[in-house]
Amino acid sequence: MELPVADQELDCQGLLCPVPIIRTSKTVKQMEVGQVLKMVATDPGSMPDMEAWARQTGHELLSASEEEKVYTFYIRLTK
Repeated sequence: MELPVADQELDCQGLLCPVPIIRTSKTVKQMEVGQVLKMVATDPGSMPDMEAWARQTGHELLSASEEEKVYTFYIRLTK
């Protein structure tokens, strides 16, 4: 699967819950509908947290992956 081009990147490595979610929420408020955010985190809880956040906010979680304990998310803003 080819990953989308990110319009903005957010590095949340080394931060624990709920900080990655809070920073993601603040960042998307500064973006436009249709843009893609790439967020990178190291908190193992970020995987279920980001899935739940996407469901609750209505934004589209395009990709969620883990490689060597680094979690990468691509989120498309839908509203």
